[in-house]
Amino acid sequence: MKAIVLEKPGRAVVREVEEPRAREDEVLLQVRRVGLCGSDLNSYRGKNPLVSYPRVPGHEIAATVIDPGSHKEWTAGTQVTLSPYAACGRCAACERGRPNACRDNQTLGVQRDGALTERITVLAEKLFRANLSLKELCLVEPLTVGFHAAGRGRVTAEDTVAVFGCGGVGLGVVAGAAYRGARVIGVDLDDAKLETARKAGAAEVINSKTSDVHARLMELTNGRGPDVVIEAIGSPATYRAAVEEVAYAGRVVYIGWAKEDVAYETRPFVHKELDILGSRNAMPEDFRAVIGMLEAKRFPVDAAVTHVVAFEETPRILEEWSRDPARFTKIMVEVS
Repeated sequence: MKAIVLEKPGRAVVREVEEPRAREDEVLLQVRRVGLCGSDLNSYRGKNPLVSYPRVPGHEIAATVIDPGSHKEWTAGTQVTLSPYAACGRCAACERGRPNACRDNQTLGVQRDGALTERITVLAEKLFRANLSLKELCLVEPLTVGFHAAGRGRVTAEDTVAVFGCGGVGLGVVAGAAYRGARVIGVDLDDAKLETARKAGAAEVINSKTSDVHARLMELTNGRGPDVVIEAIGSPATYRAAVEEVAYAGRVVYIGWAKEDVAYETRPFVHKELDILGSRNAMPEDFRAVIGMLEAKRFPVDAAVTHVVAFEETPRILEEWSRDPARFTKIMVEVS
């Protein structure tokens, strides 16, 4: 069968690979569509420290059950999405009931070969069924990352939440915070992404390229600052801005990884008595919440997906994305 293989940084090819064989605890799937995210771009560029080469990328998946094996709860032809994470069950995070933060996590397309191939086998316990289109199914996993971050920030309907970065993951944060009833302010430098953020639930938006972010946040919060700031970019400037802009006794949640060292003025940490939180991957309850939101048609699916390409076009689109990342919000690959 065919697969997209990252042979080395900057080189992706279509290659023949072996057919998978399902173990007793696995289900055989026909991959229908795969979404690409920032981690796939970093893997292509050679900037993902968790990836070794060659590697088949892809972890945002819409698929059809081909052979459920002994798992009678699944039938051939069922449309599914899945959680791409595999936890060890033994580390401190797993023992605390937080396998999403497993020390030895193995994510499809990152530490192990992913779904940009015609067929894959997965643990039956990782599957989720939903009354959704292939496009919607493919959006479930990336949106769960934002929903999990909103949960980490303990977002409630009483909060004003500023989201720094309204790309693929940031849209999930906007939707997740709005789904919890919060007033959401989207911050980005791209008007098109901000317009999509509005459709995803942002009550207000700020273009950081043309507006003074601090002044606008103060204006929109009556001088308090946002109760919660969730950073979904991963730059030193936005890492610092999250701490500087959040309200006293507020919460800051980081999703994006800064690719270089971040220098902080530490006084706000103590003086504001801030909660500083990291957010990684997602939990099963996040998948169920996102599926419920998408089934209720409360997310602008068509606006969020900017490019859909054929399987054989993947190497080309990866090259174009790497050259001009601002052009793309969400890319999906039609596998079969």
